[in-house]
Amino acid sequence: MKKVMMLGSGELGKEVVIALQRLGCTVIACDAYEGAPAMQVADGFEVFSMLDGDALEKAVRKHSPNIIVPEVESIRTDKLYEFEGEGIQVTPSAKAANFTMNRKLIRDLAAKDLGLRTAPYAYATNIEEFQSAVEKIGLPCVVKPLMSSSGKGQSVVKDASELEAAFTYAMEGSRGDLKEIIVEGFIDFHTEITLLTVTQKEGETLFCAPIGHRQERGDYQESWQPCAMDSAQLEEAQAMAKKVTEALGGAGIWGIEFFLGHDAVYFSELSPRPHDTGMVTLAGTQNFNEFELHARALLGL
Repeated sequence: MKKVMMLGSGELGKEVVIALQRLGCTVIACDAYEGAPAMQVADGFEVFSMLDGDALEKAVRKHSPNIIVPEVESIRTDKLYEFEGEGIQVTPSAKAANFTMNRKLIRDLAAKDLGLRTAPYAYATNIEEFQSAVEKIGLPCVVKPLMSSSGKGQSVVKDASELEAAFTYAMEGSRGDLKEIIVEGFIDFHTEITLLTVTQKEGETLFCAPIGHRQERGDYQESWQPCAMDSAQLEEAQAMAKKVTEALGGAGIWGIEFFLGHDAVYFSELSPRPHDTGMVTLAGTQNFNEFELHARALLGL
């Protein structure tokens, strides 16, 4: 029987805990507050800030998990490399958790190292850099914190009069101790999709049917599966997903977001875990829901 430590205990983490327990695992749920959703069904729990490296190491030493499953971005990820080096499995990998904890590492990996098609972008840590970034990218543009979740701190700027408010909103929406934002060129797209991608310990990379989703003011509203799309664009999205997951390594499910333009597919973002838009899979849209796929992949089933 495997002992699994969940770093992050929200609603998505709760579903992962249930899936793991059904496969015979003992699960310890961790988060910064008591009574988090996953703690309510886990076999045990710990309350501490996962940005506190000493507290994180103390919890790991106390429970000696076989597998660590990061479920949030705000983690002291340098510790995950240490745990992985000691033989503790990090899902999908310590590199994946580190690179996806902020948009800078994953965007540079995708655009510069792997040559994936993305929106033009620039970074900023203060209002002067932000104004220069917007001047470089042009209007309209999308402004996001480098580290956030569920669209928090994200806005579309259409006029120069909106710049100061967008900068403040992005900084206030930042999670963890990283205060930096990304300015992206606005892509003329007709559909936004999530491609749930499963990497395995042994076996080829698998893809679920694409999930269409809709956001309003940066907040996720609804999703549907399957999402109708051109077969050539689907193949292109799958090729990009395979390329970036291979670069990050490990086994598990990944929620990879793409913009579908009228003539091209653009890589947007990536989460190395079940995705909020993938909640639709709980409705029986596929044989295994995204949480069951994650559990099976990380256990090597």
